[in-house]
Amino acid sequence: MATLATTGRPIPITFTPEGAVSISYSALVSSPLSLTNSIEKAFGSHADSLGIIIVRDLPPAYPALRERLLRLAFRFAHLDEKTREKYADPKSRYSFGWSHGKEIMNGKPDTLKGSYYANPVVDVPTVSQASRDAYPEYYGQNIWPDKKEQGVEGFEEAFKDLGRFVFDVGCELATACQPFASTYLSDSSLSLSSLIANSQTTKARLLHYFPPSPHTPLPSEDEPIDSWCGFHLDHSLLTGLCSAMFLHNAPNTEPTVVPSPSPASGLYIKTRGGALTKVSIPVDCLAFQTGEALELATAGKLRATPHCVRVGGSEAAQFVSRETFALFMQPDTDQQLSSTESFGQFSKRIFDDHYEESTSK
Repeated sequence: MATLATTGRPIPITFTPEGAVSISYSALVSSPLSLTNSIEKAFGSHADSLGIIIVRDLPPAYPALRERLLRLAFRFAHLDEKTREKYADPKSRYSFGWSHGKEIMNGKPDTLKGSYYANPVVDVPTVSQASRDAYPEYYGQNIWPDKKEQGVEGFEEAFKDLGRFVFDVGCELATACQPFASTYLSDSSLSLSSLIANSQTTKARLLHYFPPSPHTPLPSEDEPIDSWCGFHLDHSLLTGLCSAMFLHNAPNTEPTVVPSPSPASGLYIKTRGGALTKVSIPVDCLAFQTGEALELATAGKLRATPHCVRVGGSEAAQFVSRETFALFMQPDTDQQLSSTESFGQFSKRIFDDHYEESTSK
């Protein structure tokens, strides 16, 4: 007998305990039209919309892909500084390879986290030299650790495997979003899934949040809510997010997976109405957020939701790092988002806000 998931009739909206909309991967693949109400609730313009959706019941390969890469994030961040900096690329404003302390957050260099950037879908974009020169942040070439770099063997393969997994789920979600998005897009002929699937600007960011140190001491209970990562908007159409992994690494011990060091630690999102909500991503799930490019493409009808990461005031945070992975799905640079701005022009404006001018020289 046919079920709601196969007939396309609306499936009832389900929520996580914190109020984020949750959908099943099987329904996403087999009957995306059945999820229209869920997508509207998650990404719509309601005051309580969080701009995030949780995808559960993922294929069984996912947990191992996530754990393999997030452990490598920790290992790369613990290479000596000279080795790490071999894989930095100032020409791309640190948008490929390793980046630490280069991004400006809350008006100062961000030293609380290190990032490794790459396009897991396209190693060498097939664009003109003029485009490469104009947009090195997107059309540069991936930089990978040497295959013999001790401690991070298999890094490239792990990065690509998880990145492509998240990308494939994101493309399925973009297809499911189309009926909803087309009613808001300024140009209703645009296909959200095509903009993402055919783009050569996809960018993944592997993140290591350093534990408290003498330079970044343990937070107090009244720490700023954005103590680990300042409030910001993603500048993608959609951003895929893995659940964070917390690793405890006391001196002379091997890192071990531990629970979040504090109930207050984690991702915080402001709803479209301005309310602040902590959102947890279950370990076996993915989350997808709306980004600022989608806001521009819908003339502000679908606003990107500001979000941040909090350390959490707890002695348990000592020696605990946070590892996670984000995939930014966005159009090519020449795609017009509004009557006055292409994605490339918009991106330049955002990069100028977050990086010192000297890094691009």
